[in-house]
Amino acid sequence: MAAAAGSEHAAEEGTLSIYKAARRIKRRESTLYNALRSVADDAAFVAEIAALWPALPLVANLRCGLWYAQPRSLAATCYFKSTDGHAGNWGFSTARLNLHLALLAGERGGCIIVDSTRKGKRFPDSMAKTIPIWCCVLNRAIQRHRLRAINQGSGLNSETSAVVPNGDAEEYSGSSNWDSSVHLPVWVLETEKNAIEGHIEEWADLFESCGADIHSLALGLQKPLRPLWISQNTRIWLNEVPDHQLWDFTPIILVSASASGAVATQRTASEFSWRYIPGAGDDEESWARGLTPTLFWKHSYDLLDGGPDLCNQLVADIVEKDRVYRAQRGEHSPQVIVKHVKCSRHGLEPYTGDHTIIAQPMNSNPSTIAPANTQYSNGGHVVFWIGTSNLAVGSTMQVADGLADMDCILNCDSTSRLPPSSSEDSYLELPIVGSKDERFSLLNNLPKAVSFAKKNLIARRKMLLCCQNGEDISICVALAIITRLFSDTGCFDCGESFMRRDVTKLEMRKRLVFICKYAVNARPSRGNLRQVYGFLCNEKEQLPC
Repeated sequence: MAAAAGSEHAAEEGTLSIYKAARRIKRRESTLYNALRSVADDAAFVAEIAALWPALPLVANLRCGLWYAQPRSLAATCYFKSTDGHAGNWGFSTARLNLHLALLAGERGGCIIVDSTRKGKRFPDSMAKTIPIWCCVLNRAIQRHRLRAINQGSGLNSETSAVVPNGDAEEYSGSSNWDSSVHLPVWVLETEKNAIEGHIEEWADLFESCGADIHSLALGLQKPLRPLWISQNTRIWLNEVPDHQLWDFTPIILVSASASGAVATQRTASEFSWRYIPGAGDDEESWARGLTPTLFWKHSYDLLDGGPDLCNQLVADIVEKDRVYRAQRGEHSPQVIVKHVKCSRHGLEPYTGDHTIIAQPMNSNPSTIAPANTQYSNGGHVVFWIGTSNLAVGSTMQVADGLADMDCILNCDSTSRLPPSSSEDSYLELPIVGSKDERFSLLNNLPKAVSFAKKNLIARRKMLLCCQNGEDISICVALAIITRLFSDTGCFDCGESFMRRDVTKLEMRKRLVFICKYAVNARPSRGNLRQVYGFLCNEKEQLPC
């Protein structure tokens, strides 16, 4: 009986479910070389589309879109999440307004946004619904702004006079023809479209209430925004490519880089055969082995010409050389540890390919590097000054050599140290980690951060707030400081106006929009924003009645 039970248990151990077998096959096909080769193949398609409208700037939707264009060809980046376009979860995020994209499109007559997805669809939900919702909400808010200017007629105030030259409302006489309807792709169901249309007015109210600079948008956009969709299945007659200046709208051309096949397909190029992976640039932590889009395009010829056998070693050498280069200059440079997947005990033969798991230090995200030629870069050191507040936000990975203009530094990076100043009053290091790693790390450190900022702002010193990527923790710290110590008009008052007003999420949202107007790469997480709100509520409770 014992022997029979043992043989039955062994048979169960040797049985491999369909799900596990499919995962094993997918893991074999998703090698590093296949991913990089697929990215390069799709990037050629993106370059062809960009060449059709050379006057329009090419913009990458973080993070996947960064892989499908060379850094020197990118004019900017944007951040639209697919979750805001999921069915039943549609939304308009005031934390991701991307107003710099609308202003860029208005200045250049439109723009081209590149992204991709692994889901087997032609377009990610960020392109199918999130960006169309964003275009419609901005158009609706601008239309309201223009109609208010017309209705005021001869009684224009100073702001409207700036919009309408010489106080003449005829500038907006065509606002009745301003298209503010929802434009969705044809494959979106009519019921879903009607549901989205039902929320537009609500989102437009939210956009206006958050304190966004709609006046600048109305000045910059002479035509309403409208999305257009292009994929590898789209047919374009090259002898009849329309001139974007002749359209009666500002085109937001959405390019989905990858083919829409649900499974990998075999392809052959030069002497190497490889498997095409749709949306290979997505979820880079699972396959890139520490390689970033910038490093890939810098060494793309060597990596692709080396073939699948040499690809892993070449990537390891490139990543390590870049790490040493950064470390020698005092920049954040965590070492990437590559661990091979353990072989299964099931019946299939052990797999000794190049699929690996990347183990990196906490908060490490090498992909969040701004393009080398981004218009917001200053000498390679990305620092965003928040208006006239004497506050700047940046990344410890990129500002280590550009601290000469700073009087004091608040370093919120838990994994990197900057060269401290000679005085203890001008340098503070707070090891803050994200909300996913520690729930109250930011909340516990904000009192020290605000106290340090208050002391230096009273002395009228220029202060740098930096975290690892300059997009989340430093933005939240800046939000806490500006809400706690600055007035509604953006003037430093040591917190006097904070004592007189209530702490609401709407007030905090307005100040976040103010910060994002200058720090266009801001991507604060919801967990960290909640900690900022909790800190402000605690501060309010401790004030004397």
